[in-house]
Amino acid sequence: MKINQEELQNLRHLIGSHQTAEKKLNFYADNAQDPQVKQLFQQSAQSAGQTRQKLMSFLS
Repeated sequence: MKINQEELQNLRHLIGSHQTAEKKLNFYADNAQDPQVKQLFQQSAQSAGQTRQKLMSFLS
């Protein structure tokens, strides 16, 4: 599948956004005191990372 320049820019933006979200969520998880809140942030970070990886697969 070939993507055009606009789609490529959008894809890069989405990948960057998910990477930022993953980093922030991991930071929040590392600093959370409540185990349930910590787990929620960890799961959300993992989800953001998986989505980022999925989006990156469109680049190859």
